[in-house]
Amino acid sequence: MKKMNYTKLKKASIKVYAAFAMLFAIVVLQSCGATQYNFLTSTVVPAAEGSVKVKKDKNNNYNIDLHVKRLADPKRLSPAKELYIVWMETEQNGRKNIGQLKTSSGMFSSTLTSSLKTVASFKPAGFFITAEDNANIQYPGGQTVLSTEYK
Repeated sequence: MKKMNYTKLKKASIKVYAAFAMLFAIVVLQSCGATQYNFLTSTVVPAAEGSVKVKKDKNNNYNIDLHVKRLADPKRLSPAKELYIVWMETEQNGRKNIGQLKTSSGMFSSTLTSSLKTVASFKPAGFFITAEDNANIQYPGGQTVLSTEYK
């Protein structure tokens, strides 16, 4: 009787181990292929820090996921501005406005956080954020607040 319980326990242990191994493999495979760009320390807003993760999808588009912490309200800059614009630098098409960056504080923290998720058809080489007065601009005209290293 003891041998039968040991056999059942051993089979159950193997199933649990296999499930954990499969879960680990899925997590590792999903994280592969993503490129991370880190924002350099800013002279304009030194407390701000963040990164951008870029992952190519099966349609050859680039999923962009940007997160920034402690980015001051643009009205507090000198000169004061209305908003932040995220720019993507590409090798083929130059600079592209990929969206306005919204800043907010969380329910459990007063730390300002900003994020932007978008998709681009061109491969990014780097990113930068400018303080602007208009969201619909085609070329950066304001002060560069944050930038990444170019890859």
